[in-house]
Amino acid sequence: MKKFLVSVYVCLGSSAVFSLINVVFRADISVLAFPFSALFTGILSVFVLVFLLRKNDASKIVIIKKMLQYLPFVLLVAFVFRRAGALGTSYWFDLLSVLLWLVSTISAFIVHFFLEKKRLPSINSEWAEAIASEQKTSPIKRIFYEVLEWLDAFVQAAFTVALLNIFIVQLYEIPSESMVPEFLVKDRVVVFKTASGPRFPLSDVGIPRFRSYDRGDIVVFRNPHYAKDRREEVKTFVSQLVYTLTLTMVNLNVDADGIVKADPLVKRVCGMPGEQLMMQDGVLYSRTSENHEFEPVTEDALWAEWNLASLPAETLQKIQYLPLSEKSYQQMLDCESQRNALSYIDARQEALSIAKDFSTLREKLYGKDNASTKPDLFSQRELYTYMLFAANEDITSRLLTLQGGTLWFEDFMTSWLNSVPEEIFSGEPFLIGGNLYTDSCFRLNLMIKLNFGRLVVRNAELLLQGISVTKWKTDQLRVQYLQEAEMLDLYTKLMDSRNMPIFPANSLDGSPNYIPEDCYFMMGDNRFNSLDMRHSYESELIPLTEFDAYSAWYYSKMAPQTVSAKDILGTTVYRFWPWSRRGVPGLTGKS
Repeated sequence: MKKFLVSVYVCLGSSAVFSLINVVFRADISVLAFPFSALFTGILSVFVLVFLLRKNDASKIVIIKKMLQYLPFVLLVAFVFRRAGALGTSYWFDLLSVLLWLVSTISAFIVHFFLEKKRLPSINSEWAEAIASEQKTSPIKRIFYEVLEWLDAFVQAAFTVALLNIFIVQLYEIPSESMVPEFLVKDRVVVFKTASGPRFPLSDVGIPRFRSYDRGDIVVFRNPHYAKDRREEVKTFVSQLVYTLTLTMVNLNVDADGIVKADPLVKRVCGMPGEQLMMQDGVLYSRTSENHEFEPVTEDALWAEWNLASLPAETLQKIQYLPLSEKSYQQMLDCESQRNALSYIDARQEALSIAKDFSTLREKLYGKDNASTKPDLFSQRELYTYMLFAANEDITSRLLTLQGGTLWFEDFMTSWLNSVPEEIFSGEPFLIGGNLYTDSCFRLNLMIKLNFGRLVVRNAELLLQGISVTKWKTDQLRVQYLQEAEMLDLYTKLMDSRNMPIFPANSLDGSPNYIPEDCYFMMGDNRFNSLDMRHSYESELIPLTEFDAYSAWYYSKMAPQTVSAKDILGTTVYRFWPWSRRGVPGLTGKS
């Protein structure tokens, strides 16, 4: 009896203290925490202390046991209420609340344990006799109690699932094709959370994280692109609770436009703490403070998928969207091959020749351009790669007819020469910017300018020959240049998916920075259809290279960032749906 009483007083006392520390005088949802937990604790105390212990009314044991089962859930809801207001709570306050919750929960289980029918005789023989002599209820009451039991079972199951979702496992439905072929849309997976250090809702207090992550691990984590203010965190918690209770059938986690948020995300760990990364032509490179040279990350090729069109037909028919056709994929590879083979010596000669030819054609068509200053003829948007080629006829006309057009075109074609050291024209190896990515961007920009220059000169030649603009479409040289333009435009659209600049970026003095401790870099396997930690959700018009004052421009979403280990919810351990693809996630796309 003594152990029972100690457990009772510990349970009720810790619950009462938990309620009292949640007293708050503020006109928001946090004010509900105290009355919600205090009322439940008060009713439980009356049933235990007054009816059971003082009056020996054993008929209340059934009610007391039910209330003890609900006590942990009631206090957890109060915990959420208290932190859902406009102002947060400190870590130490959260820690105290969690400790009180744990004490109350454990002691409630102990009290419930003692109140089991078979243990009552060792506590109080009168209670045992009263329970044993209970008369059978009427059929109507039995039906009523049966309905209540079913309702009780459902509610308790819901709260139990909520606790499991927070601390043990989470069910997750794959919302996009960013992890094809590993995961397809509507795949449902089990995510193990305990080892990743799950925390109590809206707090930083929880189970200590006792695992790190390896390259190649598939993890589920909070999307850093979304705000994490208190209001959004409450909304996320509630939506995840509903999402789990409905077995991933109902998702309330939507933005202001009613579109389901991409949160949490499921991606693969590709970059590790202590690394600096770069990706070029689909190859991920890494270096560390011990190894100063970038080297390919060979494991990344095991799961990175670039050409979905080459997948087996069985997998292909389940994919909703192919970012690239086989033809476009080959165009991309051709562009990379031509760019890497580009000769600066030949490029200089051709750029100077194009500028000279245009000046000659302009003089023959409209007389000498006597402008002495270079005008600012085109906006950044007009230098956008697509617009350069799409408006090539109009741009040619403006360059030929406006004063200063010849000077502008000459600068456009030759300004890049100022960024290339003279030694490079003797054949010495040299990387513009000192790395593959920056050099490749410079080369791509040069390819665009040379092709555009050829197109402008050809347009001027056709004008000089008196050939009607309507017949230009059949000119073989223009067709060839426009086909090259299509390839170059395609590549600029793929730039941010195919490549990534050095990340984290070097310091201003050129010294490298590395991914911080307990932070990771994630990417989706379907690299051309994955808005992941490489990208922002907003595009920006930027120059292809900073080493050319007249650079071509493109729309970029490049904004790489890491994910802190504390924002990783867990690792995928099992795919349970569809049934035909059930199993432990592996390298299905490359096996």
